[in-house]
Formats: sequence, C-alpha cells, structure tokens
Amino acid sequence: MSHMRDPGLLARDAEGLFWMARYFERVENLARLIDVTQSFESPGEETAAWWGLIRINADEKNFLERGFSVDATHVKRFYLLDRGNKTSIPASVEDARTNARTLRPLMSTEMWRQINVFQRFVSCITPEDLEGDALSRVCTKLKDGVQAHTGITQGTMYRDQGWYFYELGRFIERADQTTRMLDIKYTALLPQGAEEKRVAELTQWNAVLRAAAGYHAFKRLARAAFSPEDVVHFLLRDPSSPRSVLLCVRRTESHLDDLRRLYGLNAAGEAIEMAELLRELLVGKPLSHILATGLHDYLDLVQIHLQKLAAAIGRAFFRDWRPGIETPQEAAAVQETA
Repeated sequence: MSHMRDPGLLARDAEGLFWMARYFERVENLARLIDVTQSFESPGEETAAWWGLIRINADEKNFLERGFSVDATHVKRFYLLDRGNKTSIPASVEDARTNARTLRPLMSTEMWRQINVFQRFVSCITPEDLEGDALSRVCTKLKDGVQAHTGITQGTMYRDQGWYFYELGRFIERADQTTRMLDIKYTALLPQGAEEKRVAELTQWNAVLRAAAGYHAFKRLARAAFSPEDVVHFLLRDPSSPRSVLLCVRRTESHLDDLRRLYGLNAAGEAIEMAELLRELLVGKPLSHILATGLHDYLDLVQIHLQKLAAAIGRAFFRDWRPGIETPQEAAAVQETA
C-alpha cells in the first residue's frame, strides 16, 4: 500500500492531471479533425465542410458570439488562433500548461520542458499558416507535439495514483473525440450521382480512418470492398484499435478498478457503474440496427454517457467539481446527473 498524501493536495493534483491529459488529447484530435475537414472540402462547398466542424464541437453559439462569420477562414482562425475561444488549440495548450505548472513536483524535467516548447510553437502560429498545404503541415506538427508529450509521459512519469488520473482523462477525451470523428462523416455533403456518391463515400471513410490514425490497421483487417458498417465497427467496437471507443472505455474501467483495489479509493464505485453502462451501450445492439435508426443520435448518446462518466469521476475525487470547463453538452449532462 502506498503512503497517502494530503488528501486536499491529492484531489487537486488528481484533477489537474485528469484535465491536463484531456486538454492535450483534445489538441491532437482537433488537429486531426481540421486536417480531415480540409480533405472533405469540395469546390463551392468549403463553408459547409468547415461549419460541420463547428457543429460537431457544439460551438455554434460560441463562434457567432465571438464575432466570426460563417466561412472557412474564420473557422480555422477560431480553432487555431483565437486564444479567447476556450475550445481553441491555443487555449487548450495554455490550460494544459497552467495545470502542468501546478503539477511540477509530479512531473519529470523532460515533460515540463517539452510542454513549454510545444506551447511556444502553438503561440507562434500565424494566419499565413492556415492556408493550403501550410495548414496540413501545422496539423502534423500539432499531432507530433502531442505524441511527443504522450511518449515522454509514458516513459518518465511515476506510476502512482496521479498516473491513473492522467490516463483516465486521456481515455475519456479520446473516446469522446472518436465519436466526433465518426460524426464528421455525417455532416459532409455528398454528390448526387450513384457512382460519384460511391467514390466520394469511400474517399470520406478513408479520410475518417486516417483522422483516427487507423487507416493501415483497418486496411490490414478489412475486406477489399469494405462497408460503412466495417468502419463504424472498427472505430466504436474494435477491442485492439487504440482509438476505438470500446478500448478507451475498457481501459477507463480497468484504471478505476485499480484505484479502488490498489489504493482503497472506494468512491470509484459510481464511476465504475457508469463505465459498465457505457460498455453495454457500445456492444448491446447490432451495428446494422444503429446505422438504420441513426448513427448521429447514437453517437450523441455515447457522448452524453462519457460526460456522465467524467462527472462521476469528478464528484468522487476532485475538490470542487463544477461544470466550468467542459463543452456545453458536458455541462448539461453534469446538471442532469447532479
């Protein structure tokens, strides 16, 4: 049994680690979504493709209130340059670094140094970096920066209770973001002709797989003439795909169970029940039924369950759980369960 630290400090540290991991995961996934949105652009339909990104993040109100107009340039600026937008990449990196500063005693020198280098890179992104191929290069650097953070953390962070809270944040955010990647497919406008539509569908599903870093693994497993159902299964239910929602939920369950078993944190009970419910929601019904009745509504339901799971962890372990830094849907879900 490990020696317990001051519970007040531990609660604050647990919360900081949970959110730091979520913010970093959010940055990588937003970079992936921006990259895939650019690949969904078709001539004359750019605005629709980029507005799809705003809708998936439930940012419509926030976007318009901040004085932006509905066009591709403004959406890119909103997510890549606007520090005042809490859901932007610069704001998420700044929030991650603010948490990291309070967690300095729990972090390796390498972790802290890399976070600072990454934050400087993000603060230097310019409007010129958002045009054409330059945007894709920026997205690649953002993904690489978060992956460097994750690798350094995996390689240097002490495996105590703090590690489990970091991992809980990472997996919950990743599961949520995978549902958004799947959803972006359903906001994309498709051409009308049957053959045109089939080619566009394949191109778009391939783009979604690339966004979820699953293209090569999927190609290795899938039939040559794969169906949408195959892609949805891979991203929602494949037990070996690192970004599948099921793998993330199983890892979350396992970490919560370890916190209860190894550290005597019995308050994990409610969160474990929520994770079990979520796992049942993921594997309960045939995908053919879900696709026939509406994937978008199903993904919304999965997101609400993930938000309730995060809220259960917050109520059990964090000092002063308030729905202050979540998305609007998260705040609503927390209110529902309060």
